[in-house]
Amino acid sequence: MNNLKHLVFLDIETVSGSSSFETLAPGMQALWEKKTTFLRKDDEIPLDKLYFDRAAIYSEFGKIVCISVGILYHDADDQLNIRIKAIRSDDEKELLEEFVALLHDKMDETKIQLCGHNAKEFDFPYICRRMIINDIVLPPYLQISGKKPWEIKHLDTMEMWKFGDYKSYTSLALLTEVFGIPSPKDDIDGSDVNRVYYHEEGLERIAHYCNRDVLATAQVYLKVQGHTLITEDHIQFVD
Repeated sequence: MNNLKHLVFLDIETVSGSSSFETLAPGMQALWEKKTTFLRKDDEIPLDKLYFDRAAIYSEFGKIVCISVGILYHDADDQLNIRIKAIRSDDEKELLEEFVALLHDKMDETKIQLCGHNAKEFDFPYICRRMIINDIVLPPYLQISGKKPWEIKHLDTMEMWKFGDYKSYTSLALLTEVFGIPSPKDDIDGSDVNRVYYHEEGLERIAHYCNRDVLATAQVYLKVQGHTLITEDHIQFVD
């Protein structure tokens, strides 16, 4: 089993960079139209709706509003615990700098092993790109550009569950259901985040959802590794 003290479970929540297509700079509007040509079938989907619904998944057109981080530790009774913190802000650069500072203060950055669900495809590269856009130097654990797959030690619970099978995507919600783990989708899911952020000013609600995703990812990791799940009284959410 991997060294638990170096594991950092994380999940990000992203939204469109602007509240609407109309508020984008003209150059970005043109680039969005070009980017999404393949998504629009005979102009059936209006550009403004497509932007609001899909821009968040593209790091060039979206931004991060929350990163939740979970760290495992053993208490005095040698019981496994998890401490989870949601870093959230409307100011993306501030959020990313706080994320880097947190891990710098709490961990040995040269040994950190990140773990997320579908994170190799989404969360890790998205964070890297947004850091570069925000002129933030990538910390050692995110200096992964140009490395061969076997040189990157980070973990992905979706990849772990595939056991070498490349046929399909398996959602975190499905795995929690299969394993009898409380679902992180008890309030909203990813498709709701943009609406909750821009129309309801629901950043705290998004942070709660992001925290639950991190907890679910950690539990799935432990289950796949054959370890006992963390009980409710050993889960700590911190401000």
